[in-house]
Amino acid sequence: MSTDTPDVPDDVAERVRNVRVEDEMEQSYIDYAMSVIAGRALPDVRDGLKPVHRRILYAMHRSGITSGASHRKSSNIVGDTMGDFHPHGDQSIYDALARMAQDFSMRYPLIDGQGNFGSVDGDPPAAMRYTEARMDSIAEELLADIDMDTVDWQSNYDDRLQEPEVLPAAFPNLLVNGSSGIAVGMSTNIPPHNLGEVIDATVELIENPDATVEDLMDHVKGPDFPTGANIVGRNAVHAAYKTGRGRIRVRAEFEVEERENGSDRIVITELPFQTNKARMIEKIADAVNEGTIEGIRDLRDESDRDGIRIVVELKQNAMAEVVKNQLLESYLEKTFGVINLALVDGQPQVLTLKETLEHYLDHRKEVVRRRSQYELDEAEDRAHILEGRLTALENADDVVDIIQDAEDRDEAKAELREAYDFSEEQVDHIVRMQLGSLTSLEAAEIEDEYEEVNARIERLETILGDESELLSVVKEELLEIKEEYADERRTSFIEDTDEVTREDLIAEEDVVVVVTEQDYVKRMPVAQFDAQNRGGKGIIGGDIKEGDRVSKVFRANTHDYLLCFTNHGQVYRLKTYEIPEMSRTARGKSAINLLDLDDGEEITAVVNTDEFEDGECISMVTRDGYVKRTAATEFENILSTGIIAAKLEDGDELVDVRVTDGTKDLLLATCGGMAIRFDEAEAREMGRSARGVHGVELRGDDEVVGMVAAGDEEDRDLLTVTENGYGKRTPLEEYRRQSRNGYGLVDIKTDGRNGGVTSVKAVGPDDDLVIMSAAGQIMRIRAADISEVGRNTMGVTVMDLEGDDTVASVDVLPDSSGDDSEESAESEE
Repeated sequence: MSTDTPDVPDDVAERVRNVRVEDEMEQSYIDYAMSVIAGRALPDVRDGLKPVHRRILYAMHRSGITSGASHRKSSNIVGDTMGDFHPHGDQSIYDALARMAQDFSMRYPLIDGQGNFGSVDGDPPAAMRYTEARMDSIAEELLADIDMDTVDWQSNYDDRLQEPEVLPAAFPNLLVNGSSGIAVGMSTNIPPHNLGEVIDATVELIENPDATVEDLMDHVKGPDFPTGANIVGRNAVHAAYKTGRGRIRVRAEFEVEERENGSDRIVITELPFQTNKARMIEKIADAVNEGTIEGIRDLRDESDRDGIRIVVELKQNAMAEVVKNQLLESYLEKTFGVINLALVDGQPQVLTLKETLEHYLDHRKEVVRRRSQYELDEAEDRAHILEGRLTALENADDVVDIIQDAEDRDEAKAELREAYDFSEEQVDHIVRMQLGSLTSLEAAEIEDEYEEVNARIERLETILGDESELLSVVKEELLEIKEEYADERRTSFIEDTDEVTREDLIAEEDVVVVVTEQDYVKRMPVAQFDAQNRGGKGIIGGDIKEGDRVSKVFRANTHDYLLCFTNHGQVYRLKTYEIPEMSRTARGKSAINLLDLDDGEEITAVVNTDEFEDGECISMVTRDGYVKRTAATEFENILSTGIIAAKLEDGDELVDVRVTDGTKDLLLATCGGMAIRFDEAEAREMGRSARGVHGVELRGDDEVVGMVAAGDEEDRDLLTVTENGYGKRTPLEEYRRQSRNGYGLVDIKTDGRNGGVTSVKAVGPDDDLVIMSAAGQIMRIRAADISEVGRNTMGVTVMDLEGDDTVASVDVLPDSSGDDSEESAESEE
């Protein structure tokens, strides 16, 4: 293939440049990024406006659509703005116009809208052909004196017209109304503030240029949102003002009302800024229907034109503090991320509170200086004219004679200039003077005006020549704005006492947690279950879905942190109160809403992290008899997606977990009724990703079903329960220590009557047992009701099962009257 450069005309060749593609792409992207940053997404620190807002306001000013004029169709305003200044699409312009008219978006709306401009429920504005608008009076303060050479101008997009680079801005609009936007690689999110507070801080900076951010914060208490609500704590506000960045917690305004019928209700009257009310109510309703939030009987939106009112009716016995806390945690509190980023001389900068006000003051001083110079020039021009008229009045007879004797106006002007050294402007006015102005009254008025103009000139020269006088004008005008437009704060502060947390308001109680093979999970108070006699059928403990079975039941406290181990060898961390509390007959909630479980992954064991102490290990056993121990410290930081607890061979599953301290024996029990006991030290500590070592030699298709950590055997028995509902207690001392990886000893007979072993536990005579069947029957019995017999025996009836039902899981409720610390560690499954 030829690489020769084709012949091209010389004039074309002179315009062709060889450029590397990556260089051109980089430069083009930088140009694009700067165009977005400076031309669309970020506000100017001087007037607090983005180009689209500035152009809308200027187009309205140019068309005379001020606060005193009648409303004009929004489509007219949008068309003028797009056609003359902002060629970017009518919908984006209308969205910007509509936002400036929304009293729930702008602390001080700049547009006075007539018609539907949207709502706090997220409803969009009506089409621009249906709505009307005009400038609000406060918007005119941003444009005041714009025709007095106070700002620089630039050509519009097609060079037909001139538009202002920035508005004069008689108040610090960037802080007063805030701004938000996303540029390329950066974003801004500036909250609105109270006008009076911001002006007071600006005045403070005028009077004391060395004022610190703390000094300014004596005036600016914090953001003042148009929707009110409450800012939680002040530290985040301080950080935002000192660094330009911060995360401010904003909480809804509400109160709990006690009613005569005994039920309470929560009434919400103010929402955090930028909260979609309708969507929030919908999410709360969904949470109530899903059982995530309990205790709510009814939810109503009673909001009207007078304000927001959302009523949450509580059930008769619901704890108002708990429901309130649940609402706060997910729905009634938002975080406002402050990024005080604005354009300073065309470059984006993150600004502190003081820097923001300093840049505004620099701009305002320049505006007042240029306005004063403009007024001075006009005043000097007027004084010059008045001087000529006064001279003409003093020599009225001669002036009249000169004019009368002249052949035409030009000759009269020439003779007057020669006679009295008038300028061209002066003689123009003199020859156009009416005879009536020669009266003594008219002459006195001209003299008075001349004195006033001279006084005005003197004042303007003082302002231009003295920085303190210039600042006094800025200060005076700011205070006039404050007097006209300032109002009371809407957003209040509440202390961050860390008292309103879900955990603190959840009642601390022991619960029974039920998990099914299809990973439905729920919790029920232990107090719901009274102890029954051995051999009973129990009561309904769950409405099990067809094809599902109970796989695990365990005891926990609502405030416990649980490590949930799965058959896949993963481990997840969960707070007990995050498991929904439901009635005995409820099916439960899918665990996939709580834990990031894979298909086919089931919870097989649970341990309580609150019981961890220094030097403790997590001891694990798999179905195929592998045992491993891993330091408990390796399970301190667990991701929401879980971490590996043990590496498993193909087809193997993790079946049981215990917390040990290095001084215990491990006793493994198999489905076939065998048990082996060995020193836990024989299974050395390993990392989480290790497989472990052989703990027991299995015969045929036998498999491990459980593990007990045995130590002090005084008054401790091994409880063995079979799948057909039979069981026994045997003193742990009858299980002598052996070397690991042996066959072990016969624990219980597993003939046709008993069926295979389903669970083993270490129990004391004063403990209670919670036994649950695969079909969802649950019963609580005293451990002492189960006979204590030797090894290699049949056992007695523990639970009377119906049909093909089997025992799914057993857990221990330790004797609360004695020291059960060791058993607590052993009983978590």
